[in-house]
Amino acid sequence: MDMTWFEEMEARIPKGEVRTRFAPSPTGYMHVGNLRTALYTWLIARHAGGKFLLRIEDTDQGRLVEGAVDVIYKTMAECHLDHDEGPDVGGPVGPYVQTERRPLYGKYAELLVERGHAYRCFCEKTESEEDAGDFDRAADPCRSLPPEESARRAAAGEPFVIRQRIPEEGTTTFHDEIRGAITVENKTLDDQVLMKRDGLPTYNFANVIDDHLMGITHVVRGNEYLSSAPKYNLLYEGFGWEIPKYVHCPPVMRDQQNKMSKRHGDPSYEDLIAQGYLTDAVLNYVALLGWSPRGEQEIFTLDELREIFEIDGISKSPSIFDIEKLRYFNATYIRNMSAEAFAALAAPWIRRTVKNPAVDPAAIAPLLQQRTELLTEIPEKVDFFDALPDYGAELFSNKKSKCSPESAKEILTALLPRFEALESWTDEALRAVMEGLAAERGEFKQSGDVNPAKVMWAARIAAAGKAVTPGGAVEICRILGKDETLRRLKLGLDKLG
Repeated sequence: MDMTWFEEMEARIPKGEVRTRFAPSPTGYMHVGNLRTALYTWLIARHAGGKFLLRIEDTDQGRLVEGAVDVIYKTMAECHLDHDEGPDVGGPVGPYVQTERRPLYGKYAELLVERGHAYRCFCEKTESEEDAGDFDRAADPCRSLPPEESARRAAAGEPFVIRQRIPEEGTTTFHDEIRGAITVENKTLDDQVLMKRDGLPTYNFANVIDDHLMGITHVVRGNEYLSSAPKYNLLYEGFGWEIPKYVHCPPVMRDQQNKMSKRHGDPSYEDLIAQGYLTDAVLNYVALLGWSPRGEQEIFTLDELREIFEIDGISKSPSIFDIEKLRYFNATYIRNMSAEAFAALAAPWIRRTVKNPAVDPAAIAPLLQQRTELLTEIPEKVDFFDALPDYGAELFSNKKSKCSPESAKEILTALLPRFEALESWTDEALRAVMEGLAAERGEFKQSGDVNPAKVMWAARIAAAGKAVTPGGAVEICRILGKDETLRRLKLGLDKLG
């Protein structure tokens, strides 16, 4: 076989830098385990000042979902996981979509056949049998076919697959960066299919070829691929290639027994965002699912993670996805945001229930920031700004504030003319009026300070029509404006008879 073409392919491979890849299959959504793989892969490259590649592995045509590639691009962009090479940006070792690389794989498979590390198998087997691993190499007559006969039958057009020829005796040892050296007996490995009858490679073959030709130095994947690693090693050795560093990550579990699965209703990245979680909080939490930083710190920016991420911090043990822990991270991120950033983030959520253009979402946002754990909580918290809910007079009763429907009626009756007389509708002016009324009513704390709790409870219930609100009477009345506040206080009086 003329090696000129293979030598030209070798000459294209970038050298002398850390190169990692995220290689998802476009099957519809980004589950948490996939996102973690993408994040770890990106962090390894960025920590080392290397290159991060995006490759689309679409050889399994039966599982492709329309629009799934767009989901991958969108998720990566939202998560700030920028790639240096990929289908959309190009690069020196493209194309970066496996089906566009189809002509490559057959040539490498034939090279393996020539070298004795693979063989053509003409036996009829269904795909389901292949997938089940139901293969006995000793019973396969094609394994021992003379090369001349194998070539003759292929040239005659007889359909075949190309199988890897696993050594019958001995062992194969591979090294995992997390688990160290792992040795398996070759007799436990099957002669896996490398090239299918339709001329497309299997995943297990294509990813080895692509990883080598793209100069990948660190292969990050789930530990479900541990059982395939010895066969990958034998492929690298058959070609005479350097073996990359393997990083097999532990699974992400729903509980002690079950891995996370979309089929069981576990959330994807898109689901979590739709449920009101922030991208940065999700990334921070996902980073800690199977990786431990040195020290007690838990909250990290992506830049901080890039600086401190080390492969030796990845655990061997499975990690349980704790939605309550993620909720805590999310609340922390929300509270740590700048007021301006949170206002911009909250505005569309506020507008889901506050349609009145006279009410400014930027005025409402400060009431929410310290009281919100999920963005999805916002619409229900603020709906009263748009329309006063239907409520009963019993809502004015509150033991802590010592308010009752009777005292609320007195308070609102006294408060209305004072509010009507106000020329400056500010927090300071509104608070002064309510504290002044409390002082006149003789409502003081034990320290002698004015205690306006009863007055403010009555005013807040009348203004909001809800027992629990973000912000108190002062802020709510100021945001509603003078006319709307007066209208609502009068309605409250009507309810109180």
